[in-house]
Amino acid sequence: MLCLALLAGGCSMFRHKGDTIDTMPVEKLYSTAHDSLENSDYAAAEKAYQRLIARFPSGEYNEQAQLDMAYSQYKDNKPDDAYSTINRFLKTFPTHKHADYAYYLRGLINFDRSGGLIERFIQRDGAQTRRDQGFNLQAFDDFSELSRRYPNSDYTADARQRMIFLRNELAQFEINVAEFYLRNKAYVASANRSQYVIEHYQQSPQTGDALAILTRSYIMLEQPDLAEQTKKVLALNYPNHPYLTDPNWPHHPSVWRRTIPFSGHH
Repeated sequence: MLCLALLAGGCSMFRHKGDTIDTMPVEKLYSTAHDSLENSDYAAAEKAYQRLIARFPSGEYNEQAQLDMAYSQYKDNKPDDAYSTINRFLKTFPTHKHADYAYYLRGLINFDRSGGLIERFIQRDGAQTRRDQGFNLQAFDDFSELSRRYPNSDYTADARQRMIFLRNELAQFEINVAEFYLRNKAYVASANRSQYVIEHYQQSPQTGDALAILTRSYIMLEQPDLAEQTKKVLALNYPNHPYLTDPNWPHHPSVWRRTIPFSGHH
């Protein structure tokens, strides 16, 4: 009997040492996943969190694992997976105590995936404002939702700063489009784009540029009264704008300049 007891105890110890993510208790499994996350082994962390969620479909560890898995996927450059995970969390636990962090993380996911592969290695002024702004718009909405729902959250101050940055990026995108239309003599379109900036991004630095382009568009559309009124508004609010001393502003890049790869002029 003594030999059998010792043998059973030895087998138990062996099984404990050989625990895997398929056999670990929930506390140890979460600790293992968290250690992988802390060590920047995001693939291992994601795998462990996935097993925890599958094996323990309820409870605090499951809820926290979903948040941590979304962060692991975000850090592992899997924005689509991370976005899906965080949306599923918010749908399942809309009043969770960490819902403010979930909204913040969702905003970060969209905020960081608006750039292309080239921009990660080549820093170009204004590169972001020449790309599609869909993710920037989503990020702005995510941060706005956080600010509205949780105005006193620890994440709200940073979210609002990012919203200001995104607002300016969105405004600059519209200015780039307005300049393109102006350069190609589509004056109605350039006027409409400029008017959009004035109406929707009044506090952005690009409002002055919008007024200048709108003035030039009205001149080319043979609307001298509207052009004069717009120029007066520009002079009143942006007295140092270059258009007031240079009626040919903005100066378009030359054909040769636009042929240079990665110059940003296209």
